[in-house]
Amino acid sequence: MNADSKPASGVKPSESLNNVLGQTQYAKVLVDESASELSTIHTSLQRELVQEGASPGMKTALCKTQAVEEKVQEASVKLANVTEALGAEVSQRKELHLQLAEMTEQESAARHAALHDALTGLANRSLFNDRLEHGLAQAKRLGLTLAVMFMDLDGFKAVNDTYGHDVGDELLRTVADRLRENTREDDTVARVGGDEFLFLVMGANDVPMVASLARKIIDCVQGPCRLTVGQVSIRLSMGIALYPVDGDTSESLVKQADVAMYAAKRNQSEFAFSH
Repeated sequence: MNADSKPASGVKPSESLNNVLGQTQYAKVLVDESASELSTIHTSLQRELVQEGASPGMKTALCKTQAVEEKVQEASVKLANVTEALGAEVSQRKELHLQLAEMTEQESAARHAALHDALTGLANRSLFNDRLEHGLAQAKRLGLTLAVMFMDLDGFKAVNDTYGHDVGDELLRTVADRLRENTREDDTVARVGGDEFLFLVMGANDVPMVASLARKIIDCVQGPCRLTVGQVSIRLSMGIALYPVDGDTSESLVKQADVAMYAAKRNQSEFAFSH
């Protein structure tokens, strides 16, 4: 779009058209009123001619009023055509705006679906990997640290077998909500498998800080879950890998966190560091 075609003062094209349409409608009303008034004057002049006789000046005035009346009526017809065309244009523009808004909404929904877990609404592995890559680049550039937590729900299969998959899904959504509550603005939590979650912690200053956050997350998740079948408790095992101590790539950090998670399971220690 060039500078000449931009709507003035940031007014949307549909708003400008609505303004023009309103002005033409108002102009048509004025023209119709003028035509009515001219018709009344013309009728009065004709009546006066009949009653008093036709003087040359009166005949001239009558001819002029008749000509003006015809021009005004012609203008009224043209204005009506313009108003109708503008009305159609406004309707078309509104329809285009609605279609564009719908397409934008559908595109946003498709993009969200491609990057988020359908069940819990958390980030999926693709989005998590992207965030982790970005976090690593920032950490390497600024000399920062970060932590990757790999989490798994102990006994989740038993919940599914006992109560069914609907209850299992309900439990996963509850866990996801609790993880989300403990996610800071710069952190990312993702569901990457049936009952597996990844947590990216930016600015992991030291081991005690990360251990404190791990304990907070575990205590929150392991609280009794009120589900449709009643109260269900779940245990969480977590493995933690730190950059740059345990790796400097996304693949190595996730792998080391996964290994540490299985070590925590074996030792029944709830969470364990890779190193």
